[in-house]
Amino acid sequence: MSVVLNNPLHRKLRMALIGGGGGGFIGRVHATAAQLDNRAVVVAGALSSNPDKSKQTAPAFGIADERAYGSYRELLDGETELPAEGRVDFVSIATPNHTHFEIAQAALKAGLHVVCDKPMTNHVAEAEQLAELVAQSGSVFALTHNYTGYPMIRQARAMIEAGELGEIQAVRANYMQGWLCGMELDPNAPRGVWKADPAKAGSGSLGDVGTHAFNLVGYVTGLRATQLSCLMRSFHPERPLDDYGHVAIKFDEAALGMIIFSQITHGRLNDLTLEVDGTKGAISWRQEDPNQLVVQRTGQATQTYDRDPAAGYTNELARDACRIPAGHPEGFFEAFANVYRAAFDDMARHAAGEAIDSRCTAYPNVHDGVEGVRFIAACQASSDVDGQWLPIA
Repeated sequence: MSVVLNNPLHRKLRMALIGGGGGGFIGRVHATAAQLDNRAVVVAGALSSNPDKSKQTAPAFGIADERAYGSYRELLDGETELPAEGRVDFVSIATPNHTHFEIAQAALKAGLHVVCDKPMTNHVAEAEQLAELVAQSGSVFALTHNYTGYPMIRQARAMIEAGELGEIQAVRANYMQGWLCGMELDPNAPRGVWKADPAKAGSGSLGDVGTHAFNLVGYVTGLRATQLSCLMRSFHPERPLDDYGHVAIKFDEAALGMIIFSQITHGRLNDLTLEVDGTKGAISWRQEDPNQLVVQRTGQATQTYDRDPAAGYTNELARDACRIPAGHPEGFFEAFANVYRAAFDDMARHAAGEAIDSRCTAYPNVHDGVEGVRFIAACQASSDVDGQWLPIA
């Protein structure tokens, strides 16, 4: 387990949760992950766009009545009026995609740190504005591409960075789900209706799961995508947004990549996989079996690396992402919490007066968010012209 930095605040960080109070699971994930290491506590919230529902849901998150707000604007106004020693330190944004920009912008201008769901915004210009605002404010901005928090993903990243796979030649990432198979759209459903609205979601499966695969490729390999060719479709008879697609990618170091994303593949639950080919070896990893990393080299026996912080073959980056001994599975919540924990380290540095380099962080940051939104825009533009190769810019 990583060594927690000395906290100059000598207290837990105070968290405000925005969104996440409805029938969905993501609000509870944020609250659990942020508090898993006992370094933060949820003290305020604007949990729904419905003011009454927002306040009614607050007790389930341990939020007192006086800090259960009816809207995010009410929350920011109320918290900034409190003495510095009592207001929240950061906000976590778990709202529909089209609201991310306005909430994150307002929170940064209020002097708060931000943890935001992906995709960061629905438009490239908005994403670039947030990056500029983070640079100006010096605040911490974390994006919850939580799959980067798995120990074996961090093991793979450090192995590639150390040259153990040699020159990277190709990378493949697939994110396959099947929950849209046969699903009938219900405009009165208690949750998730906005995901079928192009004006609110911005994209379908591409933004929902395809961006996770794209981010994971860059996080693990360090490669920078420069061009892509994308084809995607909506196979659902009533959904206007994409539910399947594949993307061919060119990287700046001559490597090639392929990403496939789907939410209409029968029998698939949350099947995110990553494969990387190098001149000295190859690795593969699967999110549904996250505690193992397979390493293969021609002429040698296949190796399976387990999530074992005591093993000599695991590197420091992987060991620091573990909380418990080997043989006890760590999974989704722990990986999510690792993103929070790394962001908290930077919040502690910020409180100590240190400048934070928003481009060099152990967690997905605002610049990763910009790249993700550019990826979505390029995929949509390429698919509109039958897969023409286009720059990611």
